[in-house]
Amino acid sequence: MEAFDADLIRSSTETIVLAALADEPKYGYQILQALRSRAGGAVGLSAGTLYPILHRLEVAGAVRASWKAGTTRKRKYYALTPKGKRRLRAKADEWQRFNALVESLLKPALASL
Repeated sequence: MEAFDADLIRSSTETIVLAALADEPKYGYQILQALRSRAGGAVGLSAGTLYPILHRLEVAGAVRASWKAGTTRKRKYYALTPKGKRRLRAKADEWQRFNALVESLLKPALASL
């Protein structure tokens, strides 16, 4: 899949990180892998982008972090809180409204080309 413009991704990073945590708690590398896999490689967030987002979400109460021992070392897992689930729903609703608006603006413009 073709990669997207970085500005489009940047404006949606919080939403896609929340979405990556919707099914189960994950540690950082798992979040990155889930996003790459689900997006067919079109979204390539870096750890340097991910961890500040996770920290902001944790401070905001949208995610809860906990340390768990793995097979080789301890890992910090992130899970959505009830507040995070509400935030994801609100962000998804906002995105769907925005997408519908852009579609309604593009259709007549593209039809005239």
